Amino acid sequence: MQRLGTVSRTAQNLLIVRCDGEEHPGIGARAVDESLSSVGRVVDVFGPVSRPYVAVTPADDVRPASLVGKRLYAR
Repeated sequence: MQRLGTVSRTAQNLLIVRCDGEEHPGIGARAVDESLSSVGRVVDVFGPVSRPYVAVTPADDVRPASLVGKRLYAR
């Protein structure tokens, strides 16, 4: 399991996650929360190379606004 980063905001029903460093998961990786519950899938990586952002499409049963400020992980 890899630490993904912290959800900084939502945009167009996507979770925007700020990565902790240069390393980030590939597109299609599954995003989970601290209790290992599936939150969604990585659909895009963008921003500066030194600390990129990752866009995550939330799962059907997830409310994106409730995850702002939470740390996510990639499996």
